[in-house]
Amino acid sequence: MADSLHTRYMAASTDWRTHRNGCEPCRTEQSCPTGQRLFARFAELQTAYLNHLRKQRP
Repeated sequence: MADSLHTRYMAASTDWRTHRNGCEPCRTEQSCPTGQRLFARFAELQTAYLNHLRKQRP
């Protein structure tokens, strides 16, 4: 699961950064609806991945 989760997390990060680099509102921290959706997905997967790592610690 971790590999799949990590892959999805990294893909969401790439999607968000790619969008942000080409979107004027997102570059100026005034997110467009697409940017908001992409960032929310990235943040959701980041939280899930970090929680997974925490559970793996002894």
